[in-house]
Amino acid sequence: MITMLMAGGLGVAVVMVSFGAGVVVALKQSRKLSAPLIYLAAAAEQVGSGQTRPQMEKSGIEEIDLVYEELVRTADRMAGRISAERQFSADASHQLRSPLAALSMRLEEIEYLSNDEDVREEAANCLEQVERLAGVVNDLLAVSRSENAGGNEAVPLGPVFEQQREEWQRSYETVGRELTFEDNAGVAVLSRPGSLSQIIATLIENSLRYGEGTTSVVASKSGRGVMIHVTDGGPGVAPENVDSIFTKGFSTGGSTGIGLPLAKNLAEADGGRLELSKASPPTFALALNAVPQSLNPSKILPAGSIISVGARRRRR
Repeated sequence: MITMLMAGGLGVAVVMVSFGAGVVVALKQSRKLSAPLIYLAAAAEQVGSGQTRPQMEKSGIEEIDLVYEELVRTADRMAGRISAERQFSADASHQLRSPLAALSMRLEEIEYLSNDEDVREEAANCLEQVERLAGVVNDLLAVSRSENAGGNEAVPLGPVFEQQREEWQRSYETVGRELTFEDNAGVAVLSRPGSLSQIIATLIENSLRYGEGTTSVVASKSGRGVMIHVTDGGPGVAPENVDSIFTKGFSTGGSTGIGLPLAKNLAEADGGRLELSKASPPTFALALNAVPQSLNPSKILPAGSIISVGARRRRR
């Protein structure tokens, strides 16, 4: 009996020792695996924060090292694409500045010399759009030189909507359509003035070209931001084109296919987003950060930050 008890006790002791040894080995192995995984996560974070060459020593674990090597190759490809896009933006901006300046001077000459009131008004409206486009070109050039867009201001929507109404009202009346604006947000948004005007103008022009019925531009509060919806009564976007309308060069009506992709990039550069929220009837949604009503922008922001984006003063 005593022999059996001793054998049982010995067996229990062996099991306990084996269990303890297993725990020690498991902990050691887990530390060996967890450290490289932590470093790998840090390397992924470096790529996400914009560093094109993550720093990490090889762990000696084949699977983890393979993931790291692929992460490095991905970072290299991203760096190449970002560099190419910034170079294209800079080159395009430089190439556009001279023609825009020449066009602006020609429109001013027409505005001054023409005796036809309608011609003078149309020349003034065209000149406003050329000046806004020149501002967008300057913004693109600035973005291409810096990783951060910056330069956002507190922009009230009322004057922006009024400017767009003056620019597009006659074009809509000519084709027997109506253009309406409604600011239910009542707060300023954080954006670059030229970018905001260009985005809304692109959506209005897109609706004029492809849409039907009344085009409505409505701003409303959405959490801490503002949503601007642009919609009309047209048939909308075909299902097969929904995923392509923001692709550079894509067009179903013979246009350049640059307007919507540029508008989307401008929105993202200002910390917002532009998307097709509904295909039929077509509804584009522009989301921007808002300045809280509880803040007094004249005290919080530098002098001159609250701007009025109104129609250009007509010179006679």
